[in-house]
Parts: sequence; C-alpha cells; structure tokens
Amino acid sequence: MINTVEWTDAGVRFIDQTKLPTEETYVTCRTYEEVADAIRRMVVRGAPAIGVSAAMGIALGVRESAAASADELRDELGRICETIAATRPTAVNLFWAVARMRALFDSVAHLPVPDIKQTLIAEAQRMHAQDIAANRAMGQHGASLMPAAGGVLTHCNAGALATCGYGTALGVIRAAVEAGKRIQVFADETRPFLQGARLTAWELVKDGIPTTLISDNMSGAMMRLGKIQAVVVGADRIAANGDVANKIGTYSVAVLAREHGLPFYVAAPLSTVDLKTPDGDGIPIEQRSPVEVTHWNGKRVAPEGVQVENPAFDVTPAKYVTAIITECGVARPPYGESLRKLGAR
Repeated sequence: MINTVEWTDAGVRFIDQTKLPTEETYVTCRTYEEVADAIRRMVVRGAPAIGVSAAMGIALGVRESAAASADELRDELGRICETIAATRPTAVNLFWAVARMRALFDSVAHLPVPDIKQTLIAEAQRMHAQDIAANRAMGQHGASLMPAAGGVLTHCNAGALATCGYGTALGVIRAAVEAGKRIQVFADETRPFLQGARLTAWELVKDGIPTTLISDNMSGAMMRLGKIQAVVVGADRIAANGDVANKIGTYSVAVLAREHGLPFYVAAPLSTVDLKTPDGDGIPIEQRSPVEVTHWNGKRVAPEGVQVENPAFDVTPAKYVTAIITECGVARPPYGESLRKLGAR
C-alpha cells in the first residue's frame, strides 16, 4: 500500500505527488511550516490526506515547541493551527482535523507538557489508522453498487494518494475488483493539474486494474458509446443538503451521467460532510495560480495577456448524486436526513 503520509521520528514523511508518475520520491517535513507548505504546494493532496497531514503537522509543531507550561503551549498551538488552516480553503477535512486537535488539547491541558505533546502525537497517528479503516469500510459498502462487469469513470484522484491508504472512490473500485467484478476504469486526465493522468492512472496500473486514460472532454462520448456503466468520484466537502464540492470538472461529468441515465456515486468519509454549510453556495472555492493553465511543464502554451479562470473545485448539486458512500453506509436522497442518520455531525 502506498504510504501517502507517515509519522516518523524525523518528521512527517510524504510521497511527493508533484513528481509522479515519473519520479517516486519522498520528502520529510521537519517543522509544521514545512508541512503547511507541502499542503499548499500539493505535495500532499486529497481531502482525507490533507486532514491527517494537518493533524500530523500540528503534532509536529507541538513536539518541537520549547513551551514550559500548558498556557505557553496553548498560545503556540494557536499559531500552529492558524498556519495550517490557511493552506487550502475548500477541503473541510483540514478544518475538522484542526478542530479535533484543538479540542483534544483542551481536554488534556491539565497534564504535564510532555504528556500533552505525546497525547497529540498519538491522536494524529490514530487518525491515520482510522482513515485507512474508513476507506476499507467505504470500499465494502460501495462495491455492491459497481457493475458486475463494465466501465466505471472516475474524475481526479480519490485513491490511496488522496488518503492514508486504499482510497475513497478508488477504494470502492478496488473492493469491487477484489470481490471478483470485472471493472474497466476510465480515468479523466483532470486538467489542469492532471491528477487523473499522473496519479489515478499510476495507482491503478500498479494494482493491475485495467485502466483507460481519457481527456476530460471525452467522457460524454464514452458514455454515448456505451463504454461507461457508472461514475464514482471523491469529494472535498459535502454540504448538509448533499451538494458536493470536488475537483473542477466533476459537475460536467455529473450532468453528462444524468443525460445518459448512468448512476453518479460520491465516496467520502463522514469527516467530509459539513453540516454547518446548508448547501453548495456556501462552500469556499479555492482559486489557484493562472500559471497552471497557461503553462505546461514550464513552457507557456497560452498567449501573454489572456485572462485566466482557475477554480480548483466546482459544486455538483445533490439532485445529480445517486448516492453518497461513507464508511458507515450508503446515503441516498434526501441527504439532509440520510447523512445525519449515518452519523454526520
């Protein structure tokens, strides 16, 4: 299993996703500032992985603190959390992890400083293990929804690289294959950062799962030709009503799936559900550098002076979502009720 993020004595270790698929290299962040930079630069990405990385960054910052008292450590924790929280705005798992670590600190603030530090380190490691377990449970719940044989389209990367292991959407596909289903994956390249071409295809080829890479504008044609029987994607934030924020281009895929009568599934842990956000209009959408659109491999491919839009995510309205697969079961419309029944908070 790919070690996307890992706690080590030397620091937090990441596989560098900006170098894949041509280089499989790892980087070790020795300060919380370096962890924040890794999240910002997408060395690590994917909502669940970002959440655990945030927790580990906080634990690392606390471990390296010279604070002599719990009050001093609380002040430093506040600065660490602010730095981590400012990295990427859309994936709610980031803020879930920060809140979880803050709450834990408050519950153990009466302990000696070394014990507080160890408690936070252990919690970050626990979150890592819980994420892998949740992904495997998600896979089991979702495998039965996949066709016995046929094509499954996925967009962006919601695999082991987007989590601590196994994956959300790709975890569903992996579990279906493990159950004997004959799945042919169609992976959108996912412009402009090419997570599908660079990461999803790399993962699935390593696993020996038949995979066909297509450009983003081919998915409708593949559906019309009958090559795709279902769509499964991940999510970075799910609003209380079931609206889903995922990588830019997901909305288009969902509309195309509806037009062709195909089920559109979302696989995500309950930590991705944000009940404080009523609907998708309240989800903040990260805007990334125009260079990701105007350049390729360091070379300009668009004229100087052209205006650029580069939102990293879009919102798919709940009406296009057939079901949301979580570690606690499958939610179906109306999502305002079913997500709460599964335990979303």
